[in-house]
Amino acid sequence: MKFVFLNDTGRIVYPHPACFTHGCFAENESPIQHLEERTFMLPTGTYPSVKLWDYGEERGLQIPITPCKEDD
Repeated sequence: MKFVFLNDTGRIVYPHPACFTHGCFAENESPIQHLEERTFMLPTGTYPSVKLWDYGEERGLQIPITPCKEDD
């Protein structure tokens, strides 16, 4: 499955490292700039669970994406 995230936050969004250990793939794992789209590929038979965390000035915005099985 393909999931496209559009960063319209006005801030830089950092993909959380857990995205990639939980089975997501992205061609580029660098920070997502304002108004940039980033495509994440998820394993077949899953859908994305998405959360945007604000860690303040220290670590900024982070987006963890977790693949969830469709039958859950």
